[in-house]
Amino acid sequence: MAQLSFTCVVSGVRSNYAFLRPVDVKDNATFGQRRLRTSLRNRRTESETKKASLKMHAPQCTAAAVDSLHVKTRDEKPKLRVGLICGGPSAERGISLNSARSVLDHLQTEDVSISCYYLDPQLRAYAISAIQMYSNTPSDFDFKIGRTARSFHSMAEFLEELRQNTDIVFPVLHGRFGEDGEIQGLLESRDIPFVGSSSAAARVAFDKFDAAEELGRLGFATLPSYLIQDPVADAAGLRQWFEENELDGSSSRVVVKPARTGSSVGVSIAAGVEEALRDADDLLTEGIDVRVIVEVYVESGKEFTALIVDNRTGTTSHPVALLPTEVELRATVGSESNGTIFDFRKKYLPTRHVRFHIPPRFSLETISGIRHEAARLFQLLGLRDFARADGWLLPPSTKINLNSRGGRKTDRPIGQVEDGFIVFSDINLMSGMEQTSFLFQQAAKVGLSHAGILRTILRTAYSRSLQSSLADSSGFASERKSESNGRSTSTKQKVFVLFGGDSSERQVSLISGTNVWLNLRTFKDLDVTPWLLSARPNHSSDTVEKSVWALPYSFVLRHTVEEVVEACTEAVEENATANSSILTEQVQSELREHSSVSSLGDGMMFKEDVPRELTLTEWIQEAKESQAVVFIAVHGGIGENGTLQRLLEDAGVPFTGSGSEASRLCMDKAATGGALVSLANAGIFTAKKKLLTVRDLVKADSEFGDVKSLLNGTFATEELWLTLLRDLQSTSVCVKPVGDGCSTGVARLSCPEDLEVYLKAVVERLPRLLPGSLSMAHGIIEMPDPAPEALLLEAFVETDPVVVTSASPGLTDVTGSSSLSWEGKSRWLEVTVGVVGEKGRMYSLNPSITVKESGAILSLEEKFQGGTGINLTPPPSALVSAKAIEGCRKRIELVANKLGLESVARIDAFMHADTGEVIIIEANTVPGMTPSTVLIHQALAEQPPIYPRVLFRKVLDLALSRSMVSVKS
Repeated sequence: MAQLSFTCVVSGVRSNYAFLRPVDVKDNATFGQRRLRTSLRNRRTESETKKASLKMHAPQCTAAAVDSLHVKTRDEKPKLRVGLICGGPSAERGISLNSARSVLDHLQTEDVSISCYYLDPQLRAYAISAIQMYSNTPSDFDFKIGRTARSFHSMAEFLEELRQNTDIVFPVLHGRFGEDGEIQGLLESRDIPFVGSSSAAARVAFDKFDAAEELGRLGFATLPSYLIQDPVADAAGLRQWFEENELDGSSSRVVVKPARTGSSVGVSIAAGVEEALRDADDLLTEGIDVRVIVEVYVESGKEFTALIVDNRTGTTSHPVALLPTEVELRATVGSESNGTIFDFRKKYLPTRHVRFHIPPRFSLETISGIRHEAARLFQLLGLRDFARADGWLLPPSTKINLNSRGGRKTDRPIGQVEDGFIVFSDINLMSGMEQTSFLFQQAAKVGLSHAGILRTILRTAYSRSLQSSLADSSGFASERKSESNGRSTSTKQKVFVLFGGDSSERQVSLISGTNVWLNLRTFKDLDVTPWLLSARPNHSSDTVEKSVWALPYSFVLRHTVEEVVEACTEAVEENATANSSILTEQVQSELREHSSVSSLGDGMMFKEDVPRELTLTEWIQEAKESQAVVFIAVHGGIGENGTLQRLLEDAGVPFTGSGSEASRLCMDKAATGGALVSLANAGIFTAKKKLLTVRDLVKADSEFGDVKSLLNGTFATEELWLTLLRDLQSTSVCVKPVGDGCSTGVARLSCPEDLEVYLKAVVERLPRLLPGSLSMAHGIIEMPDPAPEALLLEAFVETDPVVVTSASPGLTDVTGSSSLSWEGKSRWLEVTVGVVGEKGRMYSLNPSITVKESGAILSLEEKFQGGTGINLTPPPSALVSAKAIEGCRKRIELVANKLGLESVARIDAFMHADTGEVIIIEANTVPGMTPSTVLIHQALAEQPPIYPRVLFRKVLDLALSRSMVSVKS
């Protein structure tokens, strides 16, 4: 792939930056040029830089990271040094960690070197390794930080580190301190270039009340709102505000939200003055914010969000709004009372309650109006680089404030369109950057990959810091060459990444498959295509009748399988495709106009195809004809029960993971236990099990009762419970669906009442069991969808909980003084172990212990989606001896080989802390491959560390190797 070089001579040092366009560096040096001179002087000798870097990153620094900092020879290109900051004190710091990991994955390339930094809730700064970025939760992050990172003694020392060792800072901090102007002001005080808006602009835009006031002053329509800082003192004013806006003080609904917090944290709907005051008081008392807004509730509006990028040329800003997203909230059976709020869970976790439409289902005029006004807002508020504006399309009858201050009363208010009014409600200066975030969704829709949009933002910010004009328009002509990395597609190994399905694990599968696809597509010798497996509407459940969709880039970036399928179905409709094409061309034309977006790397301005639907049989034939290898990321169902594997084996198509026989065996948890009985002498055991089919359990002639008796409370639950305890020889029971994994439907039952609650949930097809549904503490238990046909009940293995203790009650101390507490009476610990390798020669990675924060069984969120929990890989010596860990790993390898596993798999077990003996829970032939799953942690714990893209490539190569051996034989 050809790259353009930036060559300059400063203080006698010649430098080649592939990241920038040619720039004239004049004698009257600008601020940015003085920074560049300082940067080059700081990198004068390789040895000096290595010493400084080793001191800075001592815990985890690699030779490659050190080498990236020194001045290269004339023929080499030094990397742009980016300081990535994450964490912070706000309630959104978990999103910050996920965003920063995504930025690291997609931005660090051959010409960009990233150093990672973390701010804890007390604003103590740390230099951290890239490995630390893969921690799955804030608790996990905080627990490890004191042991794995170098701390700075003061903020001043941290800022000096950034000034000396970075060319530009990317502060991926959400909420307080990150978007309110604080971090921006500190960076400005030390003349440190950074991505994002200035401190002055941030202070105005971040506070929702102040921003609305400023937008009103500028002539934008705004929603009526009232500011509460003291519920007692402000009560009378709120009542008057209700009257002025013709709201019923006892029943009219209003939105109550923090003025200075994002990600929908703390947002609620209140009915009347008293409820609004109560909710506001809760937010103030809990310390979520010191300013609370009460806002008119929008009854009939349509919600949208729009990303704006700065298409800058030199010092002149040219903001361009990407294609907006319409946020459609859907009411479903069993919805919570706040189901009409686009809350934190709906934003960041898979849910059927929300659907995103890109572009919105509005008229072309309205969409153009939203884009125009969003860009105008960006410019009038003095924002920089990129931002996101959330808002509403309101019908003409809606009561709004037409604050056209400074204009004539006869002027048409800003934002008025034929369909109603465009009203902006929130401005996000550091939009979330998780893999499927609005930023990446909207960028992909106009032909920008993850790397493409991030490089565009970074380049705009850095060129602004140099105060130079970077004119170029070559990116669009070389678009296809960029996408293929300068290599013909026909010479690449084709890879079909398959994910989705129709099991209860399909949403986790979507996350896993997306992560695998994004990682593998960075390899220049691979042609990687994402495919979604789904059930076909109005067809039988036969395997061959399932659909497989070829997905364009942007269609992968959705939160649920159902949303992807709906988007594909809509896209094949002629009118929808035509409108989308018109809008896409408009955005691309604006991006071309000032040449800020250019072909600087993979994924710049590619063209999206229309989704294509095949039957499973047709898809397998296409894979065979394309000589593709299939990367299976389908969890549960046909992805793990051997069905898909058998079809691929019969067609001679290579695939990742275990073969059909091993997959079938491991999917049947009861059969898995039976296959391992012979290993008892080696210290490998299984828990006692009992299989119950739901139909037989509640059929009309069942000895315990039927469905009707279960629902009316006359079912013989206690008799069934005593039978289970006798058969399992246990005092409590672990129940799980036979054909599901990922903790779906897994619960601890401790009494007959628990059993009755669980059986009712299965029969009534409840989507989840909320905390408190069962007698023992637990988090949200996601129930299988569709409902399971059979349940596996096991003797519950009692373990003593591992507890994190610290000097500050209620807060994990991150200075290194926090410790683990474990009573250890039973000596058993629950572990998860990844295995990788060839059949019969499987290699065990280090086992992981997850310190649970909500009950006796890990939730789906704890396992895969960065919900809660602390991951310990390998288990610390305070809990388990090195000899026990080694014994556990050897036994896990025996289990893997006995079950015929190959390629990659995950085994869940209980490990004895003294002997390393194991009680096997289950084996997963398609383990979770989400960005923060334990498999990633275990690979990173190897020496040297195995990063995700390398791990997935290893799995792929194992499949190709197996295929070659099969052909030879």
